Amino acid sequence: MSLKYSDLFNLKDIYLDQIFETIDNHLRLIFNRSKTSDIAETITIGEIEIKDSYSIDIDGTKPQIQMDFEWYIGYSVRNESYTVWDDYEEFDGKIFRIFSKSRYLDFISISTIATEEYPGPYKHYGMSCLNHVIDVVSNTDPIIVEISRY
Repeated sequence: MSLKYSDLFNLKDIYLDQIFETIDNHLRLIFNRSKTSDIAETITIGEIEIKDSYSIDIDGTKPQIQMDFEWYIGYSVRNESYTVWDDYEEFDGKIFRIFSKSRYLDFISISTIATEEYPGPYKHYGMSCLNHVIDVVSNTDPIIVEISRY
């Protein structure tokens, strides 16, 4: 089943499963949906106990989401633990986002020759996953499909 990027705007708690290039400059991302455990746990950090915590686990009953960018200008992957909220940035969506203003768009504009004329209008797609934050700038929309688990 083919999806639009905006179809993913309201999803939450996604895990990045794989990221690779199928051929030069063709990026593939595979995501797992998740579910919150029904079993409460107590987490101890040093001398502090946090009661009634619920783990967020991969939901093996749902298909994975495969996203292909047939061409990109740039992409970045960051460890989610080292990111901070930035009020400078503007976007639509939640976990899956399209930015109208971002530090990554600023970086692309000063570090590449990409413009609205060449290769043409482009967008910043962001994915704020559990454990990873992925940024992709592309002048083509991603092709998104649900894929069965092995």
